[in-house]
Amino acid sequence: MGPDGKKLLNIIILGFGFMFMFTAFQTCGNIEQTVIKSFNSTEFHGSGYTSMAIIYGVFSASNLVSPSVVTVIGPQVSMFLSGILYSGYIAMFIHPFTWSFYTASVLVGIAAAVLWTAQGNVLAINSSDGTIGRNSGIFWSLLQFSLFFGNLYIYCAWHGHVHITDHDRRTVFISLTVISLVGCFLFFLIRKPDPDSSSRSEVTESLLQTESIDGSTDSSSPPDLCSQALDAFVKACKISVTKEMLLLSVSIGYTGLELTFYSGVYGTCIGAMTRFGSDAKSLIGISGICIGIGEIIGGGVFGLLNKNNRFGRNPVVLLGLITHFVAFFLIFLNIASDAPLAPEGGTDLKAFITPSVGVALLCSFLLGLGDSCFNTQLLSIVGFMFRDNSAPAFAVFKFIQSIMAAVAFFYSNYLLLHWQLLILVIVGFLGSISFFAAETVAESKKRDSDYDSI
Repeated sequence: MGPDGKKLLNIIILGFGFMFMFTAFQTCGNIEQTVIKSFNSTEFHGSGYTSMAIIYGVFSASNLVSPSVVTVIGPQVSMFLSGILYSGYIAMFIHPFTWSFYTASVLVGIAAAVLWTAQGNVLAINSSDGTIGRNSGIFWSLLQFSLFFGNLYIYCAWHGHVHITDHDRRTVFISLTVISLVGCFLFFLIRKPDPDSSSRSEVTESLLQTESIDGSTDSSSPPDLCSQALDAFVKACKISVTKEMLLLSVSIGYTGLELTFYSGVYGTCIGAMTRFGSDAKSLIGISGICIGIGEIIGGGVFGLLNKNNRFGRNPVVLLGLITHFVAFFLIFLNIASDAPLAPEGGTDLKAFITPSVGVALLCSFLLGLGDSCFNTQLLSIVGFMFRDNSAPAFAVFKFIQSIMAAVAFFYSNYLLLHWQLLILVIVGFLGSISFFAAETVAESKKRDSDYDSI
């Protein structure tokens, strides 16, 4: 297999590893608030929204040091160890306690920062300027299959269930834990790509001289690990205040807000709508499948088929914004405003139209499609603009995204649906404008490097 084929295979393996892990974790996040409401125990007093706020808050803070961790132990081991902590969080739901629930939330926040920084580094190591867009699309599409498979399982397991029993909960979370562990071990199949002297980046050399991606150690001059770790931290701080990253920060922050909405809040809203009938709980799974279909289609079309798109990234981001605004308007009309805060029994209120399952699932699809528009373009532009410092750059990316997700999960405990939608509309509009400005900067760099945009 040639060097390009080996790199493409690494991207595919990376995508499958994340697909298995997030089949478990995203499904867990989608259903945990519903599960907690049904948990029959006076000793447990946790909140799924609070847990996610902790995860993303710790995730955000941990991104300040995650480049140093990846530099010291290598991207492959970083992803494996992080995946083990993800699996532990899921396994905790087999028999949850309040203390273990929130402790696991903190640990997953740390793991997430290391995992996504390592993922960004592996993506950059195995991509060139001409393939970063294609590889971002491949990875994103494979990752988003996790929404399809996990939620299909939830639909089949919970179809017709009005109340989630302890047996239902244990069966689901044992299965999800096993699926997550499979993804962890897939990371060991990734191999070190052949060196490319013409495009080898500084951060790639820094990471691979400590420990190669297949675990082998370079026996030439031993690196100063403390110096490398400090250097990675300093680079992340410097990148965070560059003009390019400041422009991108608003659109990155928006993806954090809408990540919270589609991965946690919207599924809870659908499950709380008693007007959807006795299948409202199982509709959470169908909603997740529709989100996944939108993500997969978006990743495939805008990541794989538009490699030579001469119009750049702006039209894709504009499409994502329009798609989301349509979804938000329909959700406002279709879902009761108190649905995010409703008790286990759900809400009998209706919004401005007679609640429609078809409209609710259409909105799920639009949320996924719009999210893929934003994320594929952000992965592409960050991978291109900060190619020489990919690990610190993706750490800053996730720092901004996760802190906004934490804020959103926190206010989801208190704000009615229409206020949450208003926040999304305002930040989405501002984020799109700032992305267009950042793309102008990227276009000027592209002319200097002969880069073919996604």
